Amino acid sequence: MDNQLHKREKDFLGSGWAFPVTFSAGNHELNLTQYENNINDNIDIVLQTMYGERPLTPQFGSGLRRFFFKNMTPTLKAEIRDAVESSLLDNEPRITVLDIQVDFVDQRNGLVEIHITYMYNQTNTRHNYVFPFYIKEGTNLGITTQ
Repeated sequence: MDNQLHKREKDFLGSGWAFPVTFSAGNHELNLTQYENNINDNIDIVLQTMYGERPLTPQFGSGLRRFFFKNMTPTLKAEIRDAVESSLLDNEPRITVLDIQVDFVDQRNGLVEIHITYMYNQTNTRHNYVFPFYIKEGTNLGITTQ
């Protein structure tokens, strides 16, 4: 009974397809996510999607790929932060973004970490999410073959 009450209290967080889309090995059913995992999956989807990539919802996404190959400067940090903030405001109504920190973790390899602190609107519960983003395209230039 306690478990059912706990589930009803979290129903507002939603459920949906797991991302990336996967199927269970035993019965080949679609894997689903619920509650906090569903919100984190949706944040991930929003941040990985370019504007116009979804024909029926062309404003969905963040457009972060437009920052590929840009110089890692304080201006770029602000541009990424603004893009993330506006995309989550427009595409994830279950949360309120409290803070976004953009860190250049590995400038040589182009790794940027985006730390998002947010609150569930219905319960005022704070959570955070870290999104790794690579400015440089993946290459195999450092690999030697024999």
